[in-house]
Amino acid sequence: MRLVLILTTLSLLCLASNGAIPSRLLQRISHSSNFLTTEELWFNQTVDHFSPLDHSKFPQRYYEFTDYFRLPDGPIFLKICGEASCDGIPNDYISVLAKKFGAAVVSLEHRYYGKSSPFRSLRTENLKYLSSKQALFDLAVFRQYYQESLNVKVNRSNVENPWFVFGVSYAGALSAWFRLKFPHLTCGSLASSAVVLAIYNFTEFDRQIGESAGAECKAVLQEVNGLVEQRLASDGNAVKSLFGAASLKIDADFLYLLADAAVTAFQYGNPDMLCSPLVQAKKDGEDLVNAYATYVKEYYLGTFGVSIETYNQQHLKRTNSAGDTSDRLWWFQVCTEVAFFQVAPSKDSMRPSEINTKCVFAPLYVFHSFYLPNFFFILLKCYGMIICEL
Repeated sequence: MRLVLILTTLSLLCLASNGAIPSRLLQRISHSSNFLTTEELWFNQTVDHFSPLDHSKFPQRYYEFTDYFRLPDGPIFLKICGEASCDGIPNDYISVLAKKFGAAVVSLEHRYYGKSSPFRSLRTENLKYLSSKQALFDLAVFRQYYQESLNVKVNRSNVENPWFVFGVSYAGALSAWFRLKFPHLTCGSLASSAVVLAIYNFTEFDRQIGESAGAECKAVLQEVNGLVEQRLASDGNAVKSLFGAASLKIDADFLYLLADAAVTAFQYGNPDMLCSPLVQAKKDGEDLVNAYATYVKEYYLGTFGVSIETYNQQHLKRTNSAGDTSDRLWWFQVCTEVAFFQVAPSKDSMRPSEINTKCVFAPLYVFHSFYLPNFFFILLKCYGMIICEL
């Protein structure tokens, strides 16, 4: 049986999903309350795959679903979890493929996220093993562990099932890189919205949003930005409270929240949720800032469930591993290797001019020391077709 899947980079709008905050949104959207399984399984993972001396281990969480598995030689689908807690295997299109091809589905939680942290404290010095390079070797080690476990179950040795890896956004990039790094461990990869080419000043994102918005909506949004900046200068607390964001004491954090709130409507296919009320408010002579605040509170913070704390630099300083730590962890990855800083272009910007590298690099100060050891690792483009025999 032949399964042909295309591995490609998508449009700029899809690429943007790996910016600092929108990638987290994609995790929320793709996260399902309907799971194939939520039964937690564990195995001991190596903390540092590149040290010849340190053989420390940590428990890494994974899941398996074998109801459709065609024993003993059926394919194994490895669904890569990205930059968020991995709470099970969602019942999505992968389950449809698994049923069609008689595949088992396994999913590994990304190191440091959810319950798979090597350290109780997320102090900066403890984050040195948080990287895409380490994550790729995590996947390779897990793949070997699971294959060997399966062989033991069916009383055989030195037999390899066909493996296929799946990922979305950052996890999509891991899927593509895994195929390239370990071609002997997988017969194919599906990398959806995979951000495999790092861009430092990603001004193209803002330009694409402007094109998607259309002339009328774009003009209104630009006017809203100007009005918000004026009110920030005269009474910052009042305008932040209007948006339900009084806890954001740093103006740049607040403006970054508003920029993300606007682009989310376009990035995830709901432009009318934003443009229709704003354009109508403009025609009716209503307060545009109030109209935008309503959208932010009802749609971005309400329907999407985005937390204001995601934008709070004080929140990023928290080093306790209890609770949702994804914001601090993902910002660390963004600032050390992922990039895609969605900054304002010098002309005709859809977002406030204050959204620049100084603004988006502000969270770096919560990590104290900073370097870019792996940045050029992701200067990689992947195109073409991968064919997998299942």
